[in-house]
Amino acid sequence: MRLLAYDGHARRAYLGHRLGLRPVYRRVWARRGERPLSVGAHRYRWFYVCTFVEPETGESLSLLVDGVDTEVMGWVLRELRAWLGEGEEAWVVLDRAGWHVSGRVEVPEGVRLVFLPPYSPELQPVERVWPLVNEAVANRYFHDLEEMMEVVAERCRVLENAPETLRRHTLFHWWPRTRDSA
Repeated sequence: MRLLAYDGHARRAYLGHRLGLRPVYRRVWARRGERPLSVGAHRYRWFYVCTFVEPETGESLSLLVDGVDTEVMGWVLRELRAWLGEGEEAWVVLDRAGWHVSGRVEVPEGVRLVFLPPYSPELQPVERVWPLVNEAVANRYFHDLEEMMEVVAERCRVLENAPETLRRHTLFHWWPRTRDSA
């Protein structure tokens, strides 16, 4: 049995990481008296990063989607089911976004949804992954959404190949241990 944390983060009222052509700014060093420049153009096209992380091992699966609803959530859960080993069961911890709790979400066999208490994003381990994903796009200008999606997809691949980094960011002291990990 695997205990996974899921988040499909957005910057506003729901979880699922929403990124788009609106710039992500970070602080940068500059000489005293000089103003640092960061090119940006506010455009409103978005995509979403849906990520499953097993905090105990740091294993992860990230999917980029162009919208979120109950149909997409069902597809994401089917992709998770395909990613899991044969006969493996997964408990997925997630928040109470409308498309997570809807009765119309098709949950595949072997996947069980476990919901966090309302208004408790600090309990969601995957929340701590989003700053790592944002590093790839901070203070950068992208001509179109596809260019940005390529950069974010590559960043997600880098993070998938760095399980110890994900483990350090997501394995909270209170997270239930299901394997022999200290």
